[in-house]
Formats: sequence, C-alpha cells, structure tokens
Amino acid sequence: MKRSKWKGPLIKFKDSRKKLPTLSRNYQIISSIVGLNCNVYSGKKFVTLSLTEDMIGHKLGEFVPTREKFEFKKKKKKK
Repeated sequence: MKRSKWKGPLIKFKDSRKKLPTLSRNYQIISSIVGLNCNVYSGKKFVTLSLTEDMIGHKLGEFVPTREKFEFKKKKKKK
C-alpha cells in the first residue's frame, strides 16, 4: 500500500547516541570497570556517570543524589 500524500514520505533517522549500560545503585565499583560511562537511576531520572579510579571500592549510589538540596528563603532586610 502507498503512504497517503498528506502524511509525506517516511524517513527513518538513526539514533546517533550510543546506549549506555544501566547499573543499579548498589553496584560496587571495581578496577575492571574504571573508565566506563553508565546510567544510574536516581529515582526520578537517569544520571550519566563516568567511573574513575577515585571511585574504586564505593557504591554507585554514593555519587548520584536522590534528593534536591533544600535552602530556606532568605529574608530581605528592611532599611
């Protein structure tokens, strides 16, 4: 069947972004995965994390915050 004229031609674009592996927050970083870029879920969105030598022995969840920083509103001083 032909595609209708009002829809126009079908053009497929390849996704140029490479899919990164998804790792859980409780994954412990070891020396064999240093240099890897991965996605870690923060509870709301995926955060891209690149692993370095300083992170060896820690868990991935330590580097992905789950909560936003809370700051009280500062009161304006009256003159």
